[in-house]
This record gives sequence, C-alpha cells and structure tokens, in this order.
Amino acid sequence: MLHRLQVVATAVLLMGAAPALAQTHPSSSPAKGVKTAAASGKVTPDAAIDRANAYLNSATNLIADFVQVGADGRRSEGKLYVRRPGRLRFEYAQPATLEIVADGTSVAIRDRKLATNDMYFISQTPLKFLLKERIDLRRDVKILGVSENKNGVVISIEDKATFGGTSLIKLIFDPKTFELKQWHVTDPQGYETLVSLFNVDLAQAPDSSLFKINTERMLNPN
Repeated sequence: MLHRLQVVATAVLLMGAAPALAQTHPSSSPAKGVKTAAASGKVTPDAAIDRANAYLNSATNLIADFVQVGADGRRSEGKLYVRRPGRLRFEYAQPATLEIVADGTSVAIRDRKLATNDMYFISQTPLKFLLKERIDLRRDVKILGVSENKNGVVISIEDKATFGGTSLIKLIFDPKTFELKQWHVTDPQGYETLVSLFNVDLAQAPDSSLFKINTERMLNPN
C-alpha cells in the first residue's frame, strides 16, 4: 500500500527514464495561456526558482495529457485535471485500472483490477505543495539544487513530511517558458517514478464535478 501511495502521489502531479521518454513524443508547443520568453542563456538558481514560482502560481487551472513511467518500467497514459487549491484528477487510459481524485482535502485511489479503495490526506503526498493556493518553493520545501540539462531546468527538492519518510523530487521546467514539463520522484523506499506533461492548457477551467469523490463507492466497493 505504501508503494502505491508514493507512485500515485508522484502523479498527484503525480513519474535513465526521462531521455527515453522524451524521444517518444515530439516537442510540445507552449501551454495555452503561457507567454513564451526569449531565450537568454542559462538562468541563475535564484531566477529559476522565481520563475518556477511564477509559473506554478499562474497554473490555477490545468488540463494536460500525461505519460507516467513507474519503477518497473511500466508506462501509463491519460489525462490530468487540476483546479487549485487542492483538487486534481488523473484519468488513466486503458489498460491501466487506477482512478485518482483529490477533492481539496483527501485523495481517493481506486484500483478496479485489485478491487481496492484507499483514502489519504493530501498532506501525506510528496507533491502536496503543488496543490496549495499559494506556492513558494523556498518556503514550502527544502531546495537541494538547481541545474540545467538537455531536458530543461531541474529544481531538486526534498520533502521530509511525506507519509513513510523522505521523498526526493525533481521538477523539470522548459528553459524558455518555465512551463512544468516533467517531475521525477524517488520515494522513501527508493522507487522512482517519472511523469511527463504534454498539450498543457492553463486557460480552460476543468468542470468541478471531476473532483468529487464517490464516498459511497469507496466504503462499499462491491
């Protein structure tokens, strides 16, 4: 159960994997609602954090396609919906059997294949800070470093408040727009998960009905 929580939480937002994944999709255009800045060389760590904060706080609404690669190499795809603060939904395409919904307080995880239903507080997940009403990476997490590679600008952070121990998280941003492209999570057990976002839309607000947790079904799965 703990491993499933960590894997799901990475997509809450929730997964080397990154270069291989990048080759499977063409470069995506900037997100709708995001202005493209002119390239100006490598960004300083402080400037990178400032621009990351600015982008994340602008993403009050988000709709995107995602690809998730788990620790076992298994690949899943689907649609991500976010309405900050606190609400998200991962719609996994078949053959994946997970259903993940956060309603602002709790995260519900339903696995149709295993017939399991789990509920967690958002505060137990390693990417909880991305669902806050106001995001400040300097305040909310421990920043381990800022670097840049062919995949983008990487902000590495540590979260010790996660249920089960410390999670290491890498947020990967486009160097021009600072749009969040990927995140990579290493959970307390050492399992790694990579999530990549494509076709990001910040202009359209997801319908609020997408974030309702079916409590009756959670309590009576059969």
